[in-house]
Amino acid sequence: MKKWIAIILLLPLLTEAQSKRKLRKEAAREAILIMSNLTKHVQYLADDALEGRRTGTKGELMAMEYIIEQYKQIGIEPAGNNGYIQEFEINEGKKINENTELKIDGKTLGLITDYFPLAFSATGSVHGNQAPALSEGGQPWFRDLSDILEENKNNPHFDIEEVIKKETANAAAKKATALFLYNSSSLTDNVQFNKNDRTAAAAIPVVYLTRQGQKKYLPDYTASLNIDLRVSFTEAVRKARNIVGYINNNAASTIVLGAHYDHLGYGEDKNALDTGHAVRNGADDNASGTAALIELTRKLSKKAPKENNYLIIHFSGEELGLFGSKYWLEQPTRPITPNYMINMDMVGRYDTARKLTIGGYGTSPVWGQIIPSVAKGMAYKIDSAGSGPSDHASFYRKDIPVLFLFTGSHSDYHKASDDWDKIHYTGSKDILLMVYKIIEQADSKGKIPFTKTAEQQMGRSTRFTVSLGVIPDYGFTGTGLRIDGVSPGKLAEKKGLQAGDILLQLGEYKFVDVNSYMLSLSKFKKGDKTVLIIKRGTEERKIDIEF
Repeated sequence: MKKWIAIILLLPLLTEAQSKRKLRKEAAREAILIMSNLTKHVQYLADDALEGRRTGTKGELMAMEYIIEQYKQIGIEPAGNNGYIQEFEINEGKKINENTELKIDGKTLGLITDYFPLAFSATGSVHGNQAPALSEGGQPWFRDLSDILEENKNNPHFDIEEVIKKETANAAAKKATALFLYNSSSLTDNVQFNKNDRTAAAAIPVVYLTRQGQKKYLPDYTASLNIDLRVSFTEAVRKARNIVGYINNNAASTIVLGAHYDHLGYGEDKNALDTGHAVRNGADDNASGTAALIELTRKLSKKAPKENNYLIIHFSGEELGLFGSKYWLEQPTRPITPNYMINMDMVGRYDTARKLTIGGYGTSPVWGQIIPSVAKGMAYKIDSAGSGPSDHASFYRKDIPVLFLFTGSHSDYHKASDDWDKIHYTGSKDILLMVYKIIEQADSKGKIPFTKTAEQQMGRSTRFTVSLGVIPDYGFTGTGLRIDGVSPGKLAEKKGLQAGDILLQLGEYKFVDVNSYMLSLSKFKKGDKTVLIIKRGTEERKIDIEF
């Protein structure tokens, strides 16, 4: 009898041990399957055949079709405007075509370095023989802007573009075939190529010679020059596509899970960090996050915590300036009440020697309650900021709590060497399982509270010693720099700048876009005083600035 009593007492322990062994076996099988799938996804997405998944290209379409097929197999509900797809346009403005060319006395000038056509220039070809000092009908004309700049250096209403357009109309009326502009003075002229200029084309081509071009190719203003000019533009518009799926629990709020799937192609957008016409496959950036999101979704499709719905978005256009995430927020494909957003971007290099960065930690107090326990045993560091160089920043700026999973930059970042065989698939698996645990732990918290954090700075590099503390809106298609937000406690906030303001000029330097703003910023150092001109609504304002 005692023997049977002992056996009966041991039965629950034996059952529990068997149950634990079963769970361990199931977890091991799941881990093997996840790693196998992650490898398969990254190998496909980072294959040369996809040519780097540049936004709007055939390669990105191939990636899109692959991702959609995965969700069809998993059985995830489509949540785009056309099945899983949300299509949108990225208008990059006017682009100078490669066949634009200027030769003076048979020597080819460097586009941008020696010259550039203005955005309102006429297109076409011009041939002539003319001395810069002369203005004869039927020939190209040359105009030195120095006297105009000198006359107007104290004129607060002076607009160089307006003056150039008048000079162009006058030259065309007198039968000039083209107008070449240059500035022989040391005064800043603010002549720039404004890709967002939508004004009507001039009657003749208009070309600006840089200081370098002027010194090299106009050594004698009285000597006749043989001129061969061709100007050609294209309106650069791309079709981009977000991929959107949905797990509907009929809950009051929805968790957004995201990863971008676009990359750099052959580096045509000048955002590669190496040279040469080579495909940048972007295995880590961001085939790794794309693959992890697919497998996280597969796991959620089998067993998802029930207090939230799940919106899964693979964003396009991230590498060009978070276009896909901004567009979805402006034109949502599902009317949701967002609870929080988790973004996986570059999660392919985690191991014990390389820590995982968990960004957005400060965007909700809930993260501090959950993450230390679910990330136990992992090597990680936290970053409180809700902003940053990936799609979670778009959601953070809408006062939505975010998390950003990132395994750090490396020597292959934005280079042709970022290939599938360098991904740490075990680490990627551990990260997506940790994200699943975060979702589980947060499920009982209801709609979690949002906390504003410090913004990461733009314009910080070895070239910049000062910053306004603004976040540029890279999708803005007007003249100037529209801001998405300002950093708490920084100069812009102290001066009352706010999201939606358009920055037009800093001191004597006007800017037409983000690049010209950055160039203007590099002219200043700490302690400098100047005036910032902004546009708010229809009103222009001047703000005194001290860096």
